[in-house]
Amino acid sequence: MNIADLRKSYERAALSEDDSHPDPLLNSELPEPNAMTLATVGSDLRPSTRVVLIKGYDAAGLVWYTNYDSRKGLELAGNPWAALQFHWAELERVVRIEGRVERVSAAESDAYFQTRPLEHRIGAWASAQSRVLSSRAALVAQALKVGAQFVLQPPRPPHWGGYRLHPDRWEFWQGRPSRLHDRLRYRLEGTDWVRERLYP
Repeated sequence: MNIADLRKSYERAALSEDDSHPDPLLNSELPEPNAMTLATVGSDLRPSTRVVLIKGYDAAGLVWYTNYDSRKGLELAGNPWAALQFHWAELERVVRIEGRVERVSAAESDAYFQTRPLEHRIGAWASAQSRVLSSRAALVAQALKVGAQFVLQPPRPPHWGGYRLHPDRWEFWQGRPSRLHDRLRYRLEGTDWVRERLYP
């Protein structure tokens, strides 16, 4: 099979100005609709992406949690602009979001950390995310050590917490037949959202 010959005709839905909300919204009933690709750029100007899970959203922005000392954390410390992307294959839809990122408050990170399963809280201590690991056995041993140290009450590590992306740009892409796709972009101008249709 030639990969260049793989084609799909997108026919599930349309995306019209009449049916879309004046403000961008995030609402879907899909398997793992909260899985999103996060793109950051390092000081060497190399972009990098990874999949993270959105854990909250409101008018202020979209929130996820991670290790501040990870590659994404270090890149955001140097360049606080990022892009997010949701790919909902079942809907033949893509949602792209761009904006400035900041850490959420320590209180917000503490509150969310306490809702995580115990194994996940231990994992946040055990993993020096993005650093070279000698073996899986070393990671498991570190998790056992952390578990023995904190038992059932591991506090939030100081190197772990949340980020909030404050959107200033949203784009909704809907697959359509004949590659005449629908693209609606929202741009923030002052406090108002400007909605525009883009060529596919």
